[in-house]
Amino acid sequence: MRVLHTSDWHLGRSFHRESLLGAQAAFVDHLVETVRAERVDVVLVSGDVYDRALPPVDAVALCNEALARLKALGAHTVLISGNHDSAVRLGFGADLMERVHLRTDPARAWDPVTIGDVAFFGIPYLEPELVRGPWELAERSHTAALSYAMERVRAHPAARRVVLAHAFVTGGEASDSERDISVGGVSHVPLSAFDGADYVALGHLHGRQVMSETVRYSGSPIAYSFSEAGHLKGSWLADLDGGRTEFVPAPVPRPVARLRGRIDDLLTDARLARHEDHWLQVTLTDPVRPREAMERLRGRFPHTLALAFEPDGAAGSAPQAPRIAGRAEIEVALDFVREVRGEQADDDERRLLEEAVEACRIRESA
Repeated sequence: MRVLHTSDWHLGRSFHRESLLGAQAAFVDHLVETVRAERVDVVLVSGDVYDRALPPVDAVALCNEALARLKALGAHTVLISGNHDSAVRLGFGADLMERVHLRTDPARAWDPVTIGDVAFFGIPYLEPELVRGPWELAERSHTAALSYAMERVRAHPAARRVVLAHAFVTGGEASDSERDISVGGVSHVPLSAFDGADYVALGHLHGRQVMSETVRYSGSPIAYSFSEAGHLKGSWLADLDGGRTEFVPAPVPRPVARLRGRIDDLLTDARLARHEDHWLQVTLTDPVRPREAMERLRGRFPHTLALAFEPDGAAGSAPQAPRIAGRAEIEVALDFVREVRGEQADDDERRLLEEAVEACRIRESA
């Protein structure tokens, strides 16, 4: 039996206000083609199918299309809800779908989907506060909740067990795009919680990671933050009979990268030509904040999305709040410009600020 492990689709998410629907649709095309070419029996989606509890219409349509195309190939799909999903909305019609198996109810975490001689246990994201009472847990923690579910999974008389879970396993490497799920300051669960499973398909962390030979994160199919610039995106293809697991890279419609340096160097360095089609986060280190920095950068790097300023030699220094009491508004505004830029406003900028201050005064008087 061959399974394809994927997770964290986050359908409906944008990237610094740039739509990702096209990139997500390209991933669905790649996913379907991989299932066809590799003769995959079961597709595992380990949570965060959508980016928010109430997803936009086009995201729901894309999810529907993906599941319909996988079903048409004869593959089974097992999905669980993640911390971004609404378990109720995602789980609607769970018992009505053929070859699409939704596990969003914690009480069904140990009720497997049996395909051949393999039992697939879908453990949705477990909110400790919600399961502590019904499960009579001794403490309110992710470890207590997941350990209880896994005890019930291990008690099932299945010949082979595959587990889907949405959790932060100790030792995993986070990125900037995951939502914090800590309870009492603790978000992790130990790797040992998954003992007894033949394969564990994890979701939540957005980078592919091998926690053990049988416990893995597939990561998100595309980058959702600049901290993922070095990630290889894709899915794990596991042959449960042959014991072989390989990573299948996904298409990258537009790579992401981080650049740092002085603006003139960034605009003239020939070695940076390969980044001209990337989505970029740029940190400028000029001692004085360059004028029209974003416009100038986009002249060479049209997909620059985020801009920060960290002047050379200014580490550890913080802007000083200007004295306000008893001073004219225009003088406070000009002090602010000088503080953040490192030089005085020019005559045109001063006139613009004076007009803005006067307009505010007229509006207040009216």
